[in-house]
Amino acid sequence: MKTFPDIPGDINLPALTVTNASGLNLPVDEDQLIKLMSFVEERENVVFKEIEAVYVDEAEIIEINKKYLDHDYVTDIITFRYDEQDNQAIEGTLYCCTPRIIEQSKEFGTDVESEFLRVFIHGLIHLSGYDDKTEEEKSIMTELENYYLEQLTKEL
Repeated sequence: MKTFPDIPGDINLPALTVTNASGLNLPVDEDQLIKLMSFVEERENVVFKEIEAVYVDEAEIIEINKKYLDHDYVTDIITFRYDEQDNQAIEGTLYCCTPRIIEQSKEFGTDVESEFLRVFIHGLIHLSGYDDKTEEEKSIMTELENYYLEQLTKEL
C-alpha cells in the first residue's frame, strides 16, 4: 500500500466517511484518501467539507446510474455534489464501483491501488467543478488525474 507524506498537524483535514458495501477488499485506506483530498484541495484551491466515498458492486452502480443519470450501464464512479457550489465548503458523495475499478486496472495495465486512487481523484476533480461531457473536458480531467497521481508518487 502506498504511503503519502505526513500532513502537518495544524492543518484542518477534510472530513471523509468511507463505506465498503461492495463485499470486496479495498486496496486503499481512509488515511490515504484523506491525504489525497488535502493534496487536491491545496492545488485546486477548494475545501472538501464533508465527503463520503461509498464502494459498491456492479448492481448498485447500475441502479444509481439508471435512477439519477438515466444510463443503463456499469461505470467506475458517480459523483454527487450537495452544497451550493461554494468551493470553500464542498460536500458530496462518490459512488465507486469496486469490481469495475479492479477490471479497469487490468485493462489499463496499472496496479489496483493506483487505479483506486485515480478513480478517487476523478471524483474529487468533479467535486472541484470539472466536467467530462466533451472530449476536451475528458482530456483535461485525465491530464489532472495523471498529474495528481504522478505528483503524489514523487512526494513519497
